[in-house]
Amino acid sequence: MLKLWKWYQNSLAVHPVKTQVISSGFIWGFGDIAAQTITYSTAKRHQQDQDEGKKLKINWKRVATTSLFGFGFVGPVGHYWYEGLDRVIRSRLLLQPNSFRFVATKVAVDGVIFGPLDLLVFFTYMGFSTGKSVPQIKEDVKRDFLPALMLEGGIWPLLQVANFRFVPVRYQLLYVNFFCLVDSCFLSWLEQQQDAPWKQWLKSLLPLKEQKGQGG
Repeated sequence: MLKLWKWYQNSLAVHPVKTQVISSGFIWGFGDIAAQTITYSTAKRHQQDQDEGKKLKINWKRVATTSLFGFGFVGPVGHYWYEGLDRVIRSRLLLQPNSFRFVATKVAVDGVIFGPLDLLVFFTYMGFSTGKSVPQIKEDVKRDFLPALMLEGGIWPLLQVANFRFVPVRYQLLYVNFFCLVDSCFLSWLEQQQDAPWKQWLKSLLPLKEQKGQGG
């Protein structure tokens, strides 16, 4: 494990973008395998009599598709986002590093801009990759975006507080990628849930006017 850590440090120092792209692709692919496993286990518990002899079959095409999202979006965009965010807040806003305002501003900007963008791109990309039409993708985004945003909105800010306060900038992407393993698993699982009842329940918590706006 120590050798692996040293190898990662060297790779990050010499090829920062390439290292983040490759690691993100593998992490998101592994997350999708975990999501398929969780989905299979959950379905098996609910349908023990019907699917007793059914074995888990990993959809490797889906794993490859999810890995490409890590390679093509999370890795490169995430690298430049966190590097740029730190640079802008230090040089433009002139906030003292690790101060309350510095960390709070980072968390707020990350949550308002990058968080929703990441979800929107993920669900749109997964729709196109499976051959869905634009209207179908719009319906999928309406179905999945808000539940994902609400659930992640209560977790990611807390994780990012620790990240922006205690983790050196050069390792913040590694920290984010580690939790992206759980996040990619969650998003892949969420996308597979389709129109589950709990999603409707979460949407019912929204203000009535907002629900009407989405419906019409």
